[in-house]
Amino acid sequence: MDIRELQKIIQENGVVGAGGAGFPTYMKISDKANTILMNCAECEPLLKLHRQLLQHHAYEIMQTFHMIAETVGASEAIIGIKKSYVQTVNALKAHIEEFPEMRIHLLEEVYPMGDEVVLIYEATGRVVRPGGLPIEQGVAVFNVETIYNIYRAVEQGKPVMDKYVSVVAEVSDPVTVRVPLGTTLDEVVACAGKVTTDAPVYFVGGPMMGRIGNGDEPVTKTTNAILVLPEDHVIISKKNRTSSIDLKRAASICCQCNTCTDLCPRNNLGHPIDPARFMRAASNQDFQDLNPYINASFCSSCGVCEMYSCPQSLAPRTLLADMKAGLRTKGVRPPQGVQPVPVRESREYRKVPEERLMARLGLTKYDKEAPMKEELVAVPKVRVLLSQHIGAPAKAIVKPGDTVTRSQMIAEPAQGLSVGIHAPICGKVTEVTDRHVVIAAV
Repeated sequence: MDIRELQKIIQENGVVGAGGAGFPTYMKISDKANTILMNCAECEPLLKLHRQLLQHHAYEIMQTFHMIAETVGASEAIIGIKKSYVQTVNALKAHIEEFPEMRIHLLEEVYPMGDEVVLIYEATGRVVRPGGLPIEQGVAVFNVETIYNIYRAVEQGKPVMDKYVSVVAEVSDPVTVRVPLGTTLDEVVACAGKVTTDAPVYFVGGPMMGRIGNGDEPVTKTTNAILVLPEDHVIISKKNRTSSIDLKRAASICCQCNTCTDLCPRNNLGHPIDPARFMRAASNQDFQDLNPYINASFCSSCGVCEMYSCPQSLAPRTLLADMKAGLRTKGVRPPQGVQPVPVRESREYRKVPEERLMARLGLTKYDKEAPMKEELVAVPKVRVLLSQHIGAPAKAIVKPGDTVTRSQMIAEPAQGLSVGIHAPICGKVTEVTDRHVVIAAV
């Protein structure tokens, strides 16, 4: 298979990064990649689906990873996986000898190991420049579910119609389920038995970089997990804070300890993001030096500074995110051509142990098995968003009253960076807007 053929299959079948921002995967298929890297680091605490999926479908995923390496001409295919995922590692070792260009790179149990910039350095020793793309270093990174979706598209002719989602924390039966795209969060949580807290809040994604969600919002191609948490949990309290008050708190109680910068994963890789300098400048409204503000563009929003480092429980990540958004609104682009300084020698001693992170965030008691169930959950209706990825939303090609079958394309890729959207269930189209398509099962 040549590169253009594989790109076309991936785009038409709607494959995007199955987590994070959902970058359209066809754009990562490039002959500039001399190394491809599979991310099985489960970047955040309590997330389980990638290790489970890789354990259950090790051979299919490895075979597809090998096919991608051959297609782009990569000389090396690396599987980055935490050494604690013993069962999954053993499943990989059972087949690794069949793929001579492939190797397993065991990772430490630290956060944020799944950040692709951190993972690339750990697995290859290469540093992606601030604001740069992995392909500049000859690397393309894919997560496990994305590779599995490529397998289904290439080998089975199946587009992305469903999503694996882990439901954990305040539920009686933590589980990883496969649900149609457009299923509501309420319906997904119902698969995990009884909610065990009186005032549940759905936290979508990981506890560090996730967000508070609503029960009626739909699952998308990037929905990895739903944490059901009490409304008074520390993670919910932090997420509900007000930026204006956070800034006043920083002005009054920041002790200038510099810990937020000392433990910043990107700063330790030589990137010019400096949370301590930013907090000092922002809280004192000091604009003599604009670099602390401009360099906010290089923050990865991993949350180490805010959720782990700060002894005063301040909010550097949130304030940096506000600054990034403000810069974008004003049309201020990140500085171009910035090169990192050498990786800091102290980096090895400034990694955040995931066990300690979970204890600090009150998550240890939720670290339980969440068995994977592969049977597709049946739902009466889906609301499928037309924008589930970075780039231009897909364009609906169905209208109310149309009958559709599962896997039928209901929205075609738009001009530019875009992918197709497909019907996750058989049924009748009941509503079409510029934001979504609603299908009722029949």
